[in-house]
Amino acid sequence: MFEPARKIGTSQSTSPALRHVVIENVTPAVDGGRYPAKRIVGESCVVEADIFRDGHQKVQASVLYRHMFAEDFERAPMRLIDNDRWRGHFVADHNGRYLFTIEAWTDHFGSWLADLEKKLLAGRDARSDLLEGIELIEAAAGAAASREDSEILMSCASALRASEGRFYRALELASQPKIARIVERAADRRDVTYYEPLLELIVDRPKARFSAWYEMFPRGQSTEAGKASTLSEAERRLPGISDMGFDVVYLPPVHPIGITNRKGPGNTLNGGDSSPGSPWAIGNGAGGHEAIDPNLGTAHDFEHFVTAAKNLGLETAIDFAVQCSPDHPWVREHPDWFSHRPDGSIKYAENPPKEYQDIYPIDFDTPDHARLFAELLRIVKLWVARGVKIFRVDNPHTKPVPFWEWLITEVQTEHPDVLFLAEAFTRPKVMKMLAKVGFSQSYTYFTWRNTKAELTDYLTELTQTEMREYFRPNFFTNTPDILSPILQSGGRPAFKMRLVLAATLASSYGIYSGFELCENEAVPGTEEYRNSEKYEITFRDWHKPGNIREFIARVNQIRRDNAALHDFANLRFLPTDNDQIIFYTKSTPSRDNVILVAVNLDPYSPHYCTASVPADVIGVRPGQSYLVRDLLTGASYTWAEHNYVRLDPNVEPAHILRVEAAV
Repeated sequence: MFEPARKIGTSQSTSPALRHVVIENVTPAVDGGRYPAKRIVGESCVVEADIFRDGHQKVQASVLYRHMFAEDFERAPMRLIDNDRWRGHFVADHNGRYLFTIEAWTDHFGSWLADLEKKLLAGRDARSDLLEGIELIEAAAGAAASREDSEILMSCASALRASEGRFYRALELASQPKIARIVERAADRRDVTYYEPLLELIVDRPKARFSAWYEMFPRGQSTEAGKASTLSEAERRLPGISDMGFDVVYLPPVHPIGITNRKGPGNTLNGGDSSPGSPWAIGNGAGGHEAIDPNLGTAHDFEHFVTAAKNLGLETAIDFAVQCSPDHPWVREHPDWFSHRPDGSIKYAENPPKEYQDIYPIDFDTPDHARLFAELLRIVKLWVARGVKIFRVDNPHTKPVPFWEWLITEVQTEHPDVLFLAEAFTRPKVMKMLAKVGFSQSYTYFTWRNTKAELTDYLTELTQTEMREYFRPNFFTNTPDILSPILQSGGRPAFKMRLVLAATLASSYGIYSGFELCENEAVPGTEEYRNSEKYEITFRDWHKPGNIREFIARVNQIRRDNAALHDFANLRFLPTDNDQIIFYTKSTPSRDNVILVAVNLDPYSPHYCTASVPADVIGVRPGQSYLVRDLLTGASYTWAEHNYVRLDPNVEPAHILRVEAAV
């Protein structure tokens, strides 16, 4: 392996360990290899690097890769692209973690061939050079892995000796592709250089990159106003969620809810026993994070819910909130897991100006952190055993980053198909770090990006910088905590517009219950829902007039049917001459599926523009026309480089166009 050269200031008599080949600027390598990049099972991982050596000799290089549980590395060849930049790729065909690096060495045979050709073109005598080549071939024959390869090389060496000065004939014999391949396999690689450190790749199942989430409170699915529903009753909602085209149903905490300081309607304090309380105030006498709220049912009922969802094509995700109510068993059994004031009391959670009097935060600085970590790992594995393979993690940015790196690695080493979504609306670098240490998906700032410039700048950062290697965005349109101003004021057109943006800009997105009904009543001056479901039972008429359930189902069907929308890093923005209309494209690498999306960002007024599409986006000749079909309406249009677009938000706020054929 590579040995570092001597440091400045060491004795001049100390010689450096000679390595002729240099490997640098390797991609993908997040933060220089400190953190793993991410891929999906079956996806090609393209590896690039700058590779060169002193002098004019040629080099060869390979990617070495293996699954973390495999014993031996496999090799994939690298090829020179341009200007000492090399590229190779391997397919990660198993879920889990991979290790990879690059090896490079001097290509003595290739260098000899190139020099021989140059000398012959210059009219120089090449007798000595021919002998050098024969020695190289004979040495490779002696090291060949098979008798057949050895015989082919020895036959070539004999033919070269018999060429008797016919140097161009010798060059032709030695340049046969099969000779080069055999020599490459058997050649002396004593100066091989390896890139260090070993790089890591997290390879997730496809749902890590492409998913549609629906968030629902299981207690709020009753058909009777004012009555809380059980898990068994909540199952009745699953067919409707599946019919809208979602593939993940996400449940807030399903654990027993604390009594002390229980929140009441409107986030009032001490709502009393008559209030259902906030599900995030976890734990009471009925149990903690391992238990099911008795008002919802039993562990058997939960597993039945998971199975019923699975039978409808829905995967169940649950909330993993590392916090407790004052009544959680841990408060009594492990008091040292909490930070105590001088008077012995425990301070409740705060995020000024918000106060969470019903929640105690965990003290990760506890001297008993090893037992705390082990218990949290046990809890996650318990829910995995109950059929949960997706965890939405509440406020991970308020816990130590090394804990998440450890926990996710521990879980995925045993269960590589488990996914983690980071619910962290916080500072950009903190959000990035959580993704780097292993979170499979991440909440984003999408909720607060509304203008064309804001969306373009943010999505360009997500898709065109190093973030694309490790940060998988999940664009939630709304959450129980966030009803954005544009949804509060923009009416039904705003809900449809934001849905199209979330569902087509990102490959994973989600909505919270009530979005399909265009619920938009907020506490004045805030993003909080009026009569928030966090603190009371909400009754809804899921077929209420004005709902957009069919529209959501159509958008989700479009997503499923078009492979271009299954990725997020293939996004390309295209120009329009109206800042109220954003225009972009996604396509598969072969361009057999090309999608064009135009969205009116103004929910109040119609807008029109000229939308420009360079010919290379479609794969047609400059000036050539082609047919596009609007997948929302079924209408067809003939398009070319410049196209008229008019979008009335009261009709449809967007075009989702699929390129059908050249005209």
